[in-house]
Amino acid sequence: MNLMAHFDPTHHPHRRFNPLTNEHILVSPQRSKRPWLGQVEPSQPSDIPKFDPTCYLCPGNSRAGGQKTEHYEHTYVFENDFSAILPPPVPIAPPASHPLLTTEPVSGGCNVIIFHPRHDLTIPRLPLDDISRIIEEWIKIYRRRGGEDGIKHVQIFENKGSIMGCSNPHPHGQVWSMSAIPTLPSVEIASLTRYASRSDLPPSDAPKGPDGHPCLLCEYAFTEVKLGERVVVKNEHWVALVPWWATWPFEILLLPYHRHIPSIFHLTPEEKLTLASIISQVTIKYDNLFLCSFAYSMGIHQRPVPLSSPEETDDHDICHLHLHFDPPLLRSASVKKFIAGIELMAEIQRDLTPEQAAQRLRTCAETHYLENGDVALEAN
Repeated sequence: MNLMAHFDPTHHPHRRFNPLTNEHILVSPQRSKRPWLGQVEPSQPSDIPKFDPTCYLCPGNSRAGGQKTEHYEHTYVFENDFSAILPPPVPIAPPASHPLLTTEPVSGGCNVIIFHPRHDLTIPRLPLDDISRIIEEWIKIYRRRGGEDGIKHVQIFENKGSIMGCSNPHPHGQVWSMSAIPTLPSVEIASLTRYASRSDLPPSDAPKGPDGHPCLLCEYAFTEVKLGERVVVKNEHWVALVPWWATWPFEILLLPYHRHIPSIFHLTPEEKLTLASIISQVTIKYDNLFLCSFAYSMGIHQRPVPLSSPEETDDHDICHLHLHFDPPLLRSASVKKFIAGIELMAEIQRDLTPEQAAQRLRTCAETHYLENGDVALEAN
């Protein structure tokens, strides 16, 4: 009788559970050496100018809809000229012809946040002061949009790189406000709420959520910091890690681990500064991994909308602020992971283990690869 081999997660296929989404992911580390003869992405341009007269987002230029972009000096926010969500009032949907064919009207708005007047400077190449300005702009628009009548959710995100669907290379992000809480945040909030009501959890020194209830993400961040094997970088307030259940090869979850924080509106001045610092570190390591402008989608998950002051509370304070970085690149600057086949029909699958991905990111330099021999940064 053959004895079963000792399980080794770096060699043996296994499934991991994502408690935020209640989904599993299949990890197949033995496939990481398979040859690749599939699609290769075009290289990112390396000769991006500081100012592009044809760019809709450069200062002073006209946009596609005829509106003019102001001569801004730092961040700049405007309502998206081609919004996916339109402001109220919206028509009432007709009665459903069948219970399986329902329609729910949605209203709100979409904003664009330009990060910097320089056309060629993405977040990893910005000084910390400029990243801090972006964070302050996120907070302002989160409060403004979240305080509008009928708005139930404000989603802040950034698509970086053409392979992530970014239609303009000028560094910018977006904010979509909606009259409904979207699917993924709803699932996360439900998971956080269920965890807070559990009475079967072992004692823990992790920070607690509202009213002393356990918080899934407080506990998770506390545990990951203690273990360290999936941590990429951390500082006194924040940790950036490759989550146990990561979908994308070099996915990062960035979250506070020292206390429960429901939203960016609740951040102290010191927490804003350290958030700017760790965002800089994460994105620099991304660029240094394959020596390219590393593509990703970043999104902030938090309270759906803010209350009028950080001292007020309600059931949505169970939310724990966190940032998702979902990058597509897999093996190099030109080979990305595809969500297809088994992922679409059965279950998300990955080859590189989260621990291997974290180790590779950890060892990346903390100084941007373009700084050596590159033109000095002029943020003006």
